Amino acid sequence: MSEFTHIDGEGRVRMVDVSDKGLTTRMAIAQGVVFMNPETFGKIGNQAVKKGNVLETARIAGIMAAKRTSELIPMCHPLNITHAQIDFFPDIQTHSIRIEASVRIVGQTGVEMEALTAVSVAALTIYDMCKSYDRGMTISDICLLEKSGGKSGKFKRSDTA
Repeated sequence: MSEFTHIDGEGRVRMVDVSDKGLTTRMAIAQGVVFMNPETFGKIGNQAVKKGNVLETARIAGIMAAKRTSELIPMCHPLNITHAQIDFFPDIQTHSIRIEASVRIVGQTGVEMEALTAVSVAALTIYDMCKSYDRGMTISDICLLEKSGGKSGKFKRSDTA
């Protein structure tokens, strides 16, 4: 069982000890996409959703989620995030909004889970704010696009635009 970093020699779950790791700048970018009907897409774009500004609310929710990832994912370390950014890329052709989260830290462990959590919560916030118009919205394509820093170095996904 030693090949699993979150399991000790006796098979018990544990948080990985990063005490001996050096501080490095680490970054992760993740994405997710929310597909919706054309009317919902239009309401978001025109800021006509009765609950308020959907994208700004989702941006705040995503940043808050990045900062609280360790409270949601059991073996994540609590981190002192130095930067979190959420951007939205509406696509009128597919009536979708691609969400991209970028998270940075100078620390001993990566921020991939923080970026993925930020995207997920931002997408869920869009759904929550618009569900009275469109319960058929679909959240998909949540994935890590890129990461850098740490022992494993750089990763860049090659199967997305």
